[in-house]
Amino acid sequence: MEDITNRIICGDALMELKRNKGKFMHGIHYSPETEFQKGQHWRKPKPYWNKDWLWEEYRKKKKSAKQIAEEQGCKQNNIIYFLAKLHIPIWTMKEIRTRKYWGSPGEVNGMFGKTGKLNPHWNGGHCPERQSKYARTEWKKLAKSILKRDDYKCQNCGTSQMYKNHLIVHHKKPWSRYPELRFEPSNLIVLCESCHKLVHKKRR
Repeated sequence: MEDITNRIICGDALMELKRNKGKFMHGIHYSPETEFQKGQHWRKPKPYWNKDWLWEEYRKKKKSAKQIAEEQGCKQNNIIYFLAKLHIPIWTMKEIRTRKYWGSPGEVNGMFGKTGKLNPHWNGGHCPERQSKYARTEWKKLAKSILKRDDYKCQNCGTSQMYKNHLIVHHKKPWSRYPELRFEPSNLIVLCESCHKLVHKKRR
Protein backbone atom coordinates (compact mmCIF):
# COMPACT_ATOMS: atom_id res chain seq x y z
CA MET A 1 0.00 0.00 0.00
CA GLU A 2 2.85 2.36 0.93
CA ASP A 3 4.63 1.56 -2.35
CA ILE A 4 1.48 2.46 -4.35
CA THR A 5 1.06 5.73 -2.41
CA ASN A 6 4.68 6.67 -3.14
CA ARG A 7 4.13 5.97 -6.83
CA ILE A 8 1.00 8.17 -6.88
CA ILE A 9 2.88 11.00 -5.09
CA CYS A 10 5.81 10.59 -7.48
CA GLY A 11 3.47 10.59 -10.49
CA ASP A 12 1.71 13.74 -9.31
CA ALA A 13 5.08 15.40 -8.74
CA LEU A 14 6.21 14.58 -12.27
CA MET A 15 2.97 15.99 -13.72
CA GLU A 16 3.61 19.17 -11.70
CA LEU A 17 7.13 19.24 -13.12
CA LYS A 18 5.79 19.04 -16.68
CA ARG A 19 3.29 21.82 -16.07
CA ASN A 20 6.13 24.07 -14.81
CA LYS A 21 8.22 23.45 -17.96
CA GLY A 22 10.78 21.25 -16.21
CA LYS A 23 11.37 23.59 -13.24
CA PHE A 24 11.58 21.98 -9.80
CA MET A 25 9.22 23.53 -7.27
CA HIS A 26 10.21 24.16 -3.66
CA GLY A 27 8.48 21.84 -1.15
CA ILE A 28 7.53 19.12 -3.65
CA HIS A 29 9.21 15.71 -3.20
CA TYR A 30 9.85 14.35 -6.71
CA SER A 31 11.46 11.02 -5.62
CA PRO A 32 10.80 10.31 -1.92
CA GLU A 33 12.28 6.79 -2.17
CA THR A 34 15.78 7.94 -3.17
CA GLU A 35 16.07 11.45 -1.71
CA PHE A 36 18.55 12.15 1.08
CA GLN A 37 17.19 12.41 4.62
CA LYS A 38 18.31 15.04 7.14
CA GLY A 39 21.87 14.34 8.31
CA GLN A 40 22.46 11.82 5.54
CA HIS A 41 25.50 12.22 3.24
CA TRP A 42 26.30 10.69 -0.12
CA ARG A 43 29.83 9.80 1.06
CA LYS A 44 30.73 7.27 3.74
CA PRO A 45 31.50 9.17 7.00
CA LYS A 46 35.22 9.70 7.70
CA PRO A 47 36.76 9.57 11.22
CA TYR A 48 38.25 13.07 10.83
CA TRP A 49 34.75 14.55 10.41
CA ASN A 50 34.28 13.87 14.13
CA LYS A 51 35.63 16.57 16.45
CA ASP A 52 36.41 14.22 19.39
CA TRP A 53 38.32 11.81 17.15
CA LEU A 54 40.32 14.57 15.44
CA TRP A 55 41.08 16.27 18.77
CA GLU A 56 42.40 12.97 20.15
CA GLU A 57 44.67 12.35 17.14
CA TYR A 58 45.88 15.92 16.59
CA ARG A 59 46.03 17.53 20.04
CA LYS A 60 46.44 14.58 22.46
CA LYS A 61 48.50 12.16 20.36
CA LYS A 62 50.29 15.17 18.81
CA LYS A 63 50.18 13.86 15.26
CA SER A 64 50.69 16.31 12.42
CA ALA A 65 48.02 17.02 9.81
CA LYS A 66 50.28 15.27 7.30
CA GLN A 67 50.52 12.11 9.44
CA ILE A 68 46.75 11.93 9.93
CA ALA A 69 46.18 12.48 6.20
CA GLU A 70 48.59 9.64 5.30
CA GLU A 71 46.85 7.28 7.75
CA GLN A 72 43.40 8.20 6.43
CA GLY A 73 44.39 8.12 2.77
CA CYS A 74 43.44 11.72 2.04
CA LYS A 75 45.10 15.07 1.32
CA GLN A 76 46.71 17.14 4.08
CA ASN A 77 44.42 20.04 3.14
CA ASN A 78 41.39 17.88 4.06
CA ILE A 79 42.65 17.58 7.64
CA ILE A 80 43.54 21.29 7.84
CA TYR A 81 40.05 22.17 6.55
CA PHE A 82 38.32 20.07 9.24
CA LEU A 83 40.64 21.38 11.99
CA ALA A 84 39.42 24.88 11.12
CA LYS A 85 35.78 23.82 10.65
CA LEU A 86 35.66 22.00 14.00
CA HIS A 87 37.50 24.88 15.77
CA ILE A 88 40.48 22.76 16.83
CA PRO A 89 43.51 25.00 17.59
CA ILE A 90 46.41 24.60 15.15
CA TRP A 91 49.88 24.01 16.66
CA THR A 92 52.03 27.15 16.60
CA MET A 93 55.57 26.99 15.16
CA LYS A 94 56.96 27.55 18.68
CA GLU A 95 55.04 24.50 19.97
CA ILE A 96 56.15 22.38 17.00
CA ARG A 97 59.82 23.25 17.51
CA THR A 98 59.76 22.20 21.19
CA ARG A 99 58.99 18.60 20.21
CA LYS A 100 60.24 18.18 16.65
CA TYR A 101 63.50 16.33 15.95
CA TRP A 102 65.90 18.65 14.11
CA GLY A 103 68.94 16.37 13.72
CA SER A 104 71.96 15.51 15.86
CA PRO A 105 73.82 18.46 17.40
CA GLY A 106 77.59 19.04 17.66
CA GLU A 107 80.11 16.21 17.36
CA VAL A 108 77.35 13.56 17.21
CA ASN A 109 76.33 14.94 13.80
CA GLY A 110 77.89 13.06 10.88
CA MET A 111 78.81 16.34 9.16
CA PHE A 112 80.66 17.79 12.17
CA GLY A 113 84.04 19.26 11.19
CA LYS A 114 83.66 18.39 7.50
CA THR A 115 84.92 21.48 5.71
CA GLY A 116 86.33 22.13 2.25
CA LYS A 117 86.29 19.12 -0.09
CA LEU A 118 84.89 16.90 2.68
CA ASN A 119 81.64 18.88 2.66
CA PRO A 120 79.08 17.97 -0.06
CA HIS A 121 78.21 21.68 -0.44
CA TRP A 122 81.81 22.61 -1.34
CA ASN A 123 81.83 24.67 -4.54
CA GLY A 124 85.50 24.51 -5.44
CA GLY A 125 86.88 27.15 -3.07
CA HIS A 126 85.09 30.17 -4.58
CA CYS A 127 83.94 31.42 -1.15
CA PRO A 128 86.00 34.38 0.19
CA GLU A 129 88.50 33.37 2.88
CA ARG A 130 86.95 35.47 5.64
CA GLN A 131 83.47 34.14 4.94
CA SER A 132 84.65 30.51 4.84
CA LYS A 133 86.59 30.90 8.12
CA TYR A 134 83.60 32.46 9.90
CA ALA A 135 81.36 29.61 8.72
CA ARG A 136 83.56 26.97 10.36
CA THR A 137 82.71 25.26 13.64
CA GLU A 138 85.99 26.38 15.26
CA TRP A 139 85.08 30.06 14.85
CA LYS A 140 81.51 29.53 16.06
CA LYS A 141 82.76 27.81 19.22
CA LEU A 142 85.34 30.54 19.83
CA ALA A 143 82.76 33.33 19.28
CA LYS A 144 80.41 31.71 21.82
CA SER A 145 83.20 31.48 24.39
CA ILE A 146 84.10 35.18 23.88
CA LEU A 147 80.45 36.21 24.30
CA LYS A 148 80.27 34.20 27.53
CA ARG A 149 83.59 35.63 28.74
CA ASP A 150 82.35 39.20 28.20
CA ASP A 151 79.03 38.44 29.93
CA TYR A 152 77.02 38.97 26.70
CA LYS A 153 77.54 42.75 26.94
CA CYS A 154 79.18 45.38 24.77
CA GLN A 155 82.59 46.13 26.32
CA ASN A 156 82.36 49.75 25.16
CA CYS A 157 78.88 50.92 26.23
CA GLY A 158 77.66 48.00 28.38
CA THR A 159 74.60 47.28 26.21
CA SER A 160 73.30 43.71 26.23
CA GLN A 161 71.84 41.89 23.21
CA MET A 162 68.87 43.74 21.69
CA TYR A 163 66.59 43.11 18.71
CA LYS A 164 67.96 46.00 16.62
CA ASN A 165 71.44 46.19 18.15
CA HIS A 166 73.13 42.78 17.97
CA LEU A 167 76.35 41.80 19.69
CA ILE A 168 79.41 41.19 17.50
CA VAL A 169 82.76 39.54 18.27
CA HIS A 170 85.23 42.17 17.07
CA HIS A 171 88.95 41.85 16.22
CA LYS A 172 90.98 44.52 18.04
CA LYS A 173 93.79 44.17 15.52
CA PRO A 174 92.38 43.91 11.97
CA TRP A 175 91.65 40.53 10.40
CA SER A 176 93.49 41.33 7.16
CA ARG A 177 96.69 42.72 8.69
CA TYR A 178 97.20 40.20 11.50
CA PRO A 179 96.24 36.71 10.26
CA GLU A 180 98.11 35.09 13.16
CA LEU A 181 95.75 36.82 15.67
CA ARG A 182 92.47 35.92 13.96
CA PHE A 183 91.64 33.14 16.43
CA GLU A 184 93.50 34.56 19.42
CA PRO A 185 91.00 35.19 22.31
CA SER A 186 93.04 38.17 23.62
CA ASN A 187 92.50 39.90 20.25
CA LEU A 188 88.73 39.45 20.42
CA ILE A 189 86.20 41.63 22.19
CA VAL A 190 82.39 41.87 22.28
CA LEU A 191 80.88 45.06 20.86
CA CYS A 192 77.30 46.00 20.04
CA GLU A 193 76.51 46.75 16.41
CA SER A 194 76.48 50.53 16.97
CA CYS A 195 79.88 50.59 18.69
CA HIS A 196 81.29 48.18 16.10
CA LYS A 197 80.32 50.56 13.27
CA LEU A 198 81.80 53.47 15.20
CA VAL A 199 85.15 51.65 15.67
CA HIS A 200 85.43 50.88 11.97
CA LYS A 201 84.46 54.43 11.07
CA LYS A 202 87.29 55.78 13.24
CA ARG A 203 89.75 53.34 11.63
CA ARG A 204 88.86 54.63 8.17
